[in-house]
Amino acid sequence: MAEMDAGGEETGPPGQLVGTEEHVRRFHRHEPGGGQCSSAVAMRIKAPVHLVWSLVRRFDEPHIFQPFVRGCMMRGSSVAVGCVREVDFKSGFPAKTSAERLEILDDKEHIFSIRIIGGDHRLKNYLSVLTANSEVIDGQPATLVFESFVVDVPEGNTADETRQFVEFLIRCNLRSLAVVSQRLLAQGDVVGRPAQ
Repeated sequence: MAEMDAGGEETGPPGQLVGTEEHVRRFHRHEPGGGQCSSAVAMRIKAPVHLVWSLVRRFDEPHIFQPFVRGCMMRGSSVAVGCVREVDFKSGFPAKTSAERLEILDDKEHIFSIRIIGGDHRLKNYLSVLTANSEVIDGQPATLVFESFVVDVPEGNTADETRQFVEFLIRCNLRSLAVVSQRLLAQGDVVGRPAQ
């Protein structure tokens, strides 16, 4: 597992995040089968959880913070567990499309999970779980985002190569999530602010 600070940089060697053991046990335990690998990436973002979550939960608009996504079309009109999105990637990405099903969308616990069910890429049987937890950094509200995954190792690749590739994609997404969240915070945007 890789841990990153609010600027999107590695904070040290992979390891357990203090105080998150129960959280990891509940939501991020994947049991890879034969020919699969799994890992996780954590990042602390200097923005309150309600703001970060308001971006993460938008299953129908992943391009808001995912830098490789050009656009998204929903199959159907509502965002609910079981719905499917068709994602189009920007040129230069090693795939053009991905079909993804929403597995979990829990606004109370801030849990988001997707499963890839199709597309012209090599990430077969991919399942990810992302959680967002309230923290405090330098006396200010912040968020710990933790994303874990399990995926088949494609033929011709090793488990380490596959793990490194997926971790790279997650790191890029989380760095972008941090930038967008912190920009909205600086602009005073209160999207998703809880009622007072």
